[in-house]
Amino acid sequence: AHLPVGMTFEEAAAVSDGAILALNGLSVVTVGPGTRLLVYGASGAIGTAGLQLAKHFGAHVTAVTDTRHVDLVRSLGADEVIDYTKEDFRKNGIQYDLIHDAVGKLRFTRCKNSLKPGGAFLPTDGFGNFAMALWTRWFGDKKVRVKLPPGYVKKHVVLLKQLIEAGEYRAVIDRTYPLEDVVEATRYVETGQKTGNVVLIVDGGS
Repeated sequence: AHLPVGMTFEEAAAVSDGAILALNGLSVVTVGPGTRLLVYGASGAIGTAGLQLAKHFGAHVTAVTDTRHVDLVRSLGADEVIDYTKEDFRKNGIQYDLIHDAVGKLRFTRCKNSLKPGGAFLPTDGFGNFAMALWTRWFGDKKVRVKLPPGYVKKHVVLLKQLIEAGEYRAVIDRTYPLEDVVEATRYVETGQKTGNVVLIVDGGS
């Protein structure tokens, strides 16, 4: 798909991964008006994307993040925000149609009580979660739903281009690094503290 109008290469690079993985996760379920969806890790690359995409589809979105990112996820459209440093969503008695773990830190067995009957858990990591996708396919009314392998399809990229140009989606960029600092960039990403995306800048003129 062509670069969205007015977007830089650096901004476009930040769209290419998190949003596609979020769309993969959401593609295995129905998300629309009336859907109550919780995004765990709503300030990361997949989380900031999943939050905005779920809002586009009409869902009521609860974002789980830390204190320093509360304002960010609200600015992206979250209907409700839970600061996990102050509250554990698994203990508040609220149930959701969908729980999207955007950072791969949850386990289905530990949060299934926060799902409504017929609800689904959407993981992004964890061998145990993927194994539970097979188990829950046949047993229980709460499912683990995952698309394996993840698909990279043109219609997803075109959708993102349209949303960006309509002002309905923005990629969140934490930091940019020149390509020669890729090791430092990777170390920062591996701290697990980044906000949105980290972008490498390739200087085509050098």
